[in-house]
Amino acid sequence: MVTQILVRAAIVLAATLAMELIAWGSHKYIMHGFGWGWHRDHHERHDGFFEKNDLYAVAGAALSISCFMIGSPLVAGTAAWWPATWIGLGVMAYGVIYTLIHDGIVHQRWFRYVPRGGYPMRLVQAHKLHHATEGKEGGVSFGFVFARDPKVLKRELKAQREAGVARVRDAI
Repeated sequence: MVTQILVRAAIVLAATLAMELIAWGSHKYIMHGFGWGWHRDHHERHDGFFEKNDLYAVAGAALSISCFMIGSPLVAGTAAWWPATWIGLGVMAYGVIYTLIHDGIVHQRWFRYVPRGGYPMRLVQAHKLHHATEGKEGGVSFGFVFARDPKVLKRELKAQREAGVARVRDAI
């Protein structure tokens, strides 16, 4: 019984951590690639509360729901694969973390909280540096939960600007 709980918890944790890698790759290669049409308004000023970019959250929810369905004997019958339920829970947990951190703290869509130090401030700084480029080319900090040192990110942006890879705003 304890072993089952530990295995399931490990699957949830692994799936949650894996989602940061999946989100990083999706953000860099899809959102800033062929999926820019949905993501563009996230990088531009707009008046509405919702963005086309929010459709990516719907895609994440669909991934989680699909995992729950694959893991459910009620839906998948004898072909159900039990780990899928716990993977779906990890995907959902990442979605909650993303919503609270990225939409909540970084973009202040749900509440007003300005971090004054520590890791929350580092996340905000890293994401602001991500938004320092104009357009979809170049850029830094494509993850949502793990943020690299802002000093390193600033150097990378400077190098991208000098190499002509990215149009970087002067605010860095």
